[in-house]
Amino acid sequence: MASAETQQGQPNWRYCGGQIKLWREGAGITRQALADEAGYDYEYIKSMENGRRRPTLRLLQVADQMCGARGKLVAAHEFLKPEPFPARSQEYMAIEADAIAVQWYEPMLIPGLLQTLDYARALISSNCPPLDEETVEERVAARLQRQEKLTRKPLTHFSFVIHEAALRSTVGGQDVMHRQCHHLLEVGKQRHLSIQVLPFSTAPTAALSGPMVLAETVDHERYAFVDGQSTGALYSNGDKLSSLTQRYGMIRMQALSVEESDRFIRRVAGEL
Repeated sequence: MASAETQQGQPNWRYCGGQIKLWREGAGITRQALADEAGYDYEYIKSMENGRRRPTLRLLQVADQMCGARGKLVAAHEFLKPEPFPARSQEYMAIEADAIAVQWYEPMLIPGLLQTLDYARALISSNCPPLDEETVEERVAARLQRQEKLTRKPLTHFSFVIHEAALRSTVGGQDVMHRQCHHLLEVGKQRHLSIQVLPFSTAPTAALSGPMVLAETVDHERYAFVDGQSTGALYSNGDKLSSLTQRYGMIRMQALSVEESDRFIRRVAGEL
């Protein structure tokens, strides 16, 4: 079922669409005339004016010229660009950017900071419901930009634990996964970063509960971020933060050592 936001559009879409309609009617231009000039059909223009679709740059340019808006409609395009991260993740991203230590466990996917371009694009473009191409490219670019954190000084201490399932899940095809495994091996050579694999054979039941990220800021504030199918939660104190920290510790204890994990990843890559 589509969410209310999907059905009604985002507030900035609705506001911009309303402005297009006001300018069009004020200039005495019919919706069909605008559609013909822009090369769209009538219903497509209607859906953008009503905020159900994001107004395109082409529509803004054509409407601006036809209505004599003198750049006022085109200027709206900057505020219609897709957010680089889902809303539920944005607060955590700000914390991650300033973190001095990050501990990350992923049961099914390669952690975002360790993904190759091809892996990230395959993952994001397969979102359900589908994302438009502009949003996909914005989010892929934002994910790669986040990875600068891995080498930015002062260096952050990273500890990653990846379930074997994440290595064997074929995201984007075997070639993409083969390159992804070799990327993990290269990234894992950095001294301030560790990558450990949690094999099926030793994974505790707690490892099936989903991903988690623990972060510590320069002010020694501690946070835990848990992301689900369509929800995300950020914890900063209390029993929940304590239990997640203990759970991560237990999962990490059952994982292979860094050296064993390196050999394990090489073996998986060789099988692809």
